Amino acid sequence: MIRNYFKIAFRNLWRHRVFSFINILGLSVGMSACLLIYLYVSFELSYDRYHAKGDRIFRVVTNIKTPTDTLDWNSASIPMSPAMKKDFPEVEQFVRIEPNSLLVSRGETKFQEDKLAFADSSLFSVFTLPLVKGDPDKALAAPWQVVLTETSAKKYFGTAEPVGQTLYLTGSRLPATVTGVMKDFPDNSHFKYDILVSMTTWTQKINPGLDDQWEGFNGFAYVLLHDAKDAPGLKAKLPAFIDRHIGKDLQKAQMTFTLDLEPMKDIYLRSKRGAPESGSLPNITIFSLIAVFILLIASINFINLATARSAERAKEVGIRKVVGADRKQLTGQFLGESVLLCMISFLMAVGLCALLLPLFNQLSGKTISHGIFDHASTIGILLLIAITIGLFAGIYPALVLSGFRPIAVLKGSFSSGKKGILLRKGLVVSQFVISIALITGTLVVYSQLTFMRNQDLGFSKQQQLVINFDGDSTIWQHYEAFKQQLTSLPNALSATASSAIPGQGNPTAYSQLENHLGVMQPTNMELFSIDYDFIKQYGIQIVAGRPFSTGFPSDSTRAILVNEEAVSTLGYHSPQEIIGKKFSQWGRQGTIIGVVKNFHFRGLQNAIKPMDFRIRPRDFSFVTVKISGRDVQKTIAAAGDLWRRTLPNRPFAYYFADEEFNKLYRSEDQFGQLFLNFAILAIFISCLGLLGLASYSTLQRTKEIGIRKVLGSSVGGIVNLLSKDFLKLVWIAFLIASPLAYIGMHKWLQDFAYRIDMDWWIFAMAGMIAMLIALFTVSFHAVRSALANPTKSLRTE
Repeated sequence: MIRNYFKIAFRNLWRHRVFSFINILGLSVGMSACLLIYLYVSFELSYDRYHAKGDRIFRVVTNIKTPTDTLDWNSASIPMSPAMKKDFPEVEQFVRIEPNSLLVSRGETKFQEDKLAFADSSLFSVFTLPLVKGDPDKALAAPWQVVLTETSAKKYFGTAEPVGQTLYLTGSRLPATVTGVMKDFPDNSHFKYDILVSMTTWTQKINPGLDDQWEGFNGFAYVLLHDAKDAPGLKAKLPAFIDRHIGKDLQKAQMTFTLDLEPMKDIYLRSKRGAPESGSLPNITIFSLIAVFILLIASINFINLATARSAERAKEVGIRKVVGADRKQLTGQFLGESVLLCMISFLMAVGLCALLLPLFNQLSGKTISHGIFDHASTIGILLLIAITIGLFAGIYPALVLSGFRPIAVLKGSFSSGKKGILLRKGLVVSQFVISIALITGTLVVYSQLTFMRNQDLGFSKQQQLVINFDGDSTIWQHYEAFKQQLTSLPNALSATASSAIPGQGNPTAYSQLENHLGVMQPTNMELFSIDYDFIKQYGIQIVAGRPFSTGFPSDSTRAILVNEEAVSTLGYHSPQEIIGKKFSQWGRQGTIIGVVKNFHFRGLQNAIKPMDFRIRPRDFSFVTVKISGRDVQKTIAAAGDLWRRTLPNRPFAYYFADEEFNKLYRSEDQFGQLFLNFAILAIFISCLGLLGLASYSTLQRTKEIGIRKVLGSSVGGIVNLLSKDFLKLVWIAFLIASPLAYIGMHKWLQDFAYRIDMDWWIFAMAGMIAMLIALFTVSFHAVRSALANPTKSLRTE
């Protein structure tokens, strides 16, 4: 019996090859898209889940409040976590991680290591980061000790034994001993480093005194609790902890610190404070919904085509019932055919998934998986999904077909009825609601990306060649002479130095500035240290006062520039009012000499904050050379030659300011590309279903079309006849999808401080695109039928 069922199933698939192909293709594409999204979402949700003690690890974060604002920082000062272990029995251990960038060398091998961090020796007992060589308890216990990842060990030592060897840190070539080699950080870790240096090197040798600086916030601190349930009680004790240690100092500074604990497993997706690597929970939700929608569309296609073709198998059902088949057997047969079709689609989907995975890794910007068969559980889940889709998609057709009355069917009086027609129309509307919503979302995403790329940033980032010298004293001590040499290079127009460039992080300085009431108001200021030519070279506009000038010697010690946002924060009505007002910042006092127009020193995801500029060469880390754009490679080569003559021990590291700034939108670009590709897949699957229904509808009306042509109907009239019903459904879908898309994309745009308005044309264009796609899809069969010979049409049946 089962063999007979399989034989009938394959015979039906082959007899209706076009419909079978449409169903299999739609399901396989839908399932492969769903599987890829499943791998992506699973990878994103797996961040930091590999730590054996992960449920007991918390990141210590700080809220800093002044009279003007509150800063939610993801960092803690150096003394905080050690003091927490000392004061609170709930804390089992602590780890501090201080990211840095240092020149690391061994002989002629030297690299500017941007993924370097100072860390406590407890790192290996708190986190699951196994050492392959060395003692985890001693590897980072003393000053001048280094642990390398396996990749870094090969980079510096090749096949030689690294443990016990010496590496030199910074341009001063400070010797450090390699005491361990660890496995590379997992891809799903929110922090990844290539080199770890003992924390005591940082706090006792490079920056002695840091262990007592409660007000400095740069690195990350993590605490391991004895029991995760202790976290709420520990949080309640933290205000008194801060008051006990630095309460008097904060009161004098008119500031308050509030500590909080973030669960390790929430940092990557749920923390709004950021991390070395962070994801987006809303984006994960969006992709999960897209996966469900694509599967839903593919299932709708199957149900639509199966119920539409039910009349063709009506006589088969009638004869089977007459010869004794009961409803249970018929239901089992048709469900089996549905599952068989889904299993074929499943096998194709797995093949497509394996084929497209490398491209998907590239689009997502990370290696979400090296292969879909890496884990046996994945295969089991995929198989379960396939069977579920088969049962879900086949249940309605199976019940409808098995419920036919044999007498009515064999008399030829069977019709699918209004309920079946309404169901199919409802499913088509559902498909295009999803498709139009995805088209609208795609247009909104790319409009926002275009807006961010084309928005006037308030500064010039074109043709700015940036050289990173990491604060090397050889440069800033002889900066003017080096600057003259740079400006003499071929096609070099000017040069300037700074502590940071727009698009990169810069320190936040606790400052006191005179407000509109004449009171020295505590304010957190984004701080740029620059030279005299920075404002001019980067094209930043002065709206009040004057820029820094060598004609005023006090500018280098007793003057700052502020931006318009700082003027507004301090209560002034116009930039001119703040000129000459007093400031105090990091041991420097003086007056405000100028106001710059607000510019976006970070991406448009972030609001512009109060900022100031000052002259301080010791803070310089970057030299920017403005070039003409002619023969760029020649200019770069000349700059490299000059660099190697000036700093032979430091590699020549350069990039262009516009390219670096555009990296701020990398995650949005990847989201947009993934969104677009999955939207196209959803629309493609919808069109496959519409193509199948249009084909079947045209086939059912073959004789009617022949009669109409004989009676004088034009090709256009017949195409309109066959198309208008489907286009009405698309119009209804547009009316439903537009408000839903508006609600969803309005919420997505809230993550951007500067965003587009969702104008009416976005929704109109989405509806027009859907209408044109549907018209083209339906017209393909409509035109063929309208052009067919009516005599052949009238001979059918």
